[in-house]
Amino acid sequence: MLTTDPTAWDDWRWQLANSATTLEALKEQLNITPDEVEAFHKVGERYSFRATPYYLSLIEKDNPNDPIRLQAIPSIKELDDIFHIDQLPSFHKSGVDSENPLWKEGKTDVACIVHRYPDRVLFYLTNLCPTFCRHCSRKIRAGRESMVSDQALIDRGIAYIAERPEIRDVLLSGGDPLTVSDRKLEYVLSRLRQIPHVQIIRIGTRVPVTMPQRITPQFCQMIKKYHPIWINTHFNHPNEITSEAKLAIERLLEAGVPVGNQSVLLKGINDSVEVMKELVHKLLIARVRPYYLYHADLVRGAEHFRTSINVGMHIIESLRGHTTGFAVPQYVICTPLGKTPLNPNYVIGTGPGYIVLRNYEWRTWKDPDRHETT
Repeated sequence: MLTTDPTAWDDWRWQLANSATTLEALKEQLNITPDEVEAFHKVGERYSFRATPYYLSLIEKDNPNDPIRLQAIPSIKELDDIFHIDQLPSFHKSGVDSENPLWKEGKTDVACIVHRYPDRVLFYLTNLCPTFCRHCSRKIRAGRESMVSDQALIDRGIAYIAERPEIRDVLLSGGDPLTVSDRKLEYVLSRLRQIPHVQIIRIGTRVPVTMPQRITPQFCQMIKKYHPIWINTHFNHPNEITSEAKLAIERLLEAGVPVGNQSVLLKGINDSVEVMKELVHKLLIARVRPYYLYHADLVRGAEHFRTSINVGMHIIESLRGHTTGFAVPQYVICTPLGKTPLNPNYVIGTGPGYIVLRNYEWRTWKDPDRHETT
């Protein structure tokens, strides 16, 4: 139920408790089309729906192609998506019995820990998010039993990290780890900070986008005690960068927390140079560093969001040289081998003692290249 009380609206616990999970609640905020009603019922048999009142309030109520609507409201296309299993290399196929072929990589015997890279781990704290994004790579898990209540599992995750001195970087993830209380989050942070070899703690969260009210002064005071803490968030469209979102970012920055952004390239939402350029410019104004632009994962129920790789390459090509260098995110694709960067080729030729380069305008330059002997 919506409220006219600004005190309630600004309370993240109210936002979380009053998130729309039913069609009736959704109709309180949006004009729902017949196609969306059908999709809500049919898609709901496989995937959960949840969206905060705040995030729904950003949607243009009568626009079926609103970029936030497409990220938040179920579409019948989620049931049309299939994996083309026969086209996948053999090392993919072992994972295709799940909803995401990447899940099995890095699995450990501790359910909340993924250890894909030598020096860092992903630490799942919960399966709950304020809003269940329709493009999410973990959408089949969304809304299922929450790991945050299992203290024994959390402790096993901390013990896993403590027993492995090669782990220097811990990424708290979910779900969204900032759906847990300050007290529970501080328990994890304080325990991790007692491990001498843990140098960096990162938090992956979309709450600055979908529930910015969560970034309270009290939260920021707590998190300051456990630096260095880094946060990566997930703005996908300029319309998500609101005054509330900017206030949340400002509070994090004032608490000494650097904020980066990891966008996903989404068909019909941000797959144009114009939209992506506006997004990265607004991020920089809010003092958020564009970090990654992900090619959308191969996920059942989200394949309709995937573009061709050429679309992403064109966007990067059209940003580099045409805007501030650190406004250009690194374009990456996730594979079972990890994140693989995708870049336009600026080396267009080589010869004895030289290399031929081109710039963003396709002007060329022959640069001396020393021949190293071994």
